[in-house]
Amino acid sequence: MDLLVEAARAEFAHSTTYLNTANCGVLPRSAVAAVRELAEAAGAGLPAGFGDFDRVDRARAAFARLVGVGVDRVAIGSGVATHVGLVSASLPSGAEVLCPEGDFASVINPFVVRGDLKVRFAPLESLAEAVGPDTALVSLSAVQSADGRTADLAAVRAATTAHGARMLVDATQAAGWLPFDASPYEYTVTAGYKWLLGSRGASYLTVSEEAQHTLTPLHAGWVAAESKWDATYGPMPQLAYGARRFDESPTFLAYHAAEASLALLERIGIEAVHAHDTALAARYRAGLARLGHEPVPGESAIVSVPGLADRQPALLAAGIATSARAGALRASFHLYATESDVDRLLDALA
Repeated sequence: MDLLVEAARAEFAHSTTYLNTANCGVLPRSAVAAVRELAEAAGAGLPAGFGDFDRVDRARAAFARLVGVGVDRVAIGSGVATHVGLVSASLPSGAEVLCPEGDFASVINPFVVRGDLKVRFAPLESLAEAVGPDTALVSLSAVQSADGRTADLAAVRAATTAHGARMLVDATQAAGWLPFDASPYEYTVTAGYKWLLGSRGASYLTVSEEAQHTLTPLHAGWVAAESKWDATYGPMPQLAYGARRFDESPTFLAYHAAEASLALLERIGIEAVHAHDTALAARYRAGLARLGHEPVPGESAIVSVPGLADRQPALLAAGIATSARAGALRASFHLYATESDVDRLLDALA
């Protein structure tokens, strides 16, 4: 076992067998302390309670390092669907958007609700072959929320390049456990409250340098200005250079937590987290096979077992946190989980 992963467990104070990161991650103690400090300062009416933009920018920079892009390619926000909405608004009427069947709603609905786009669906496994000359954008998750299947991003990228289409990748169920490089794609979106160990209210949009001219910062407030403190009243003198022009006003409690959580992930290293998480998932898959259950195949840190969704309430009552998704029992493994947690889940299922 990686010593850094083992040492990191002291950062967590959860009392359950927590195998539900695909739903929501566990906040490290350092993130809880950062949130408490800000909330107490706000409750006391102190200037420190206003929130710290420097912490927001440190979280932005840490995320940029995590996904392998320059910090000027990262915008911060409060939710993935808002980022996807910006991309949706950039498309001309009648444009074709290709999505995997059954993908998470936030990477589909902003295109569907426009009503004047052609949204087409194909199986995840054959998505690359479904890209055609009329495809303007492919929008997909790197890892499927429902069952942990991983997309062949390289194949889809090759197909979109061949047809002159753009690509939007949702890394919400990938970044934090799966080494993920955002640099090949025009757009990526990532929620911060799952594998990144933050809280709801933090999300990240990356936009390639070439694609930044394709988006209009429709929700531009003063924080989208190059010099935000000179843009608090009236029309802003100058939009920020780079992706910061797409910033939303930050939810400071979430970003104070994110700074601490991302620092923890950086100390451990995603390669070590990946090895730990996938080893636990493999142990679970092997145990399921012994019990006669057949999970969705793969090597993901998310493991879904069709037909067992009805077991989720009883597991929760026994102190084992999992999810019921699309008729399956979904367990997801992250750095605070142990082999004994896996074995406890298997014993309960037996």
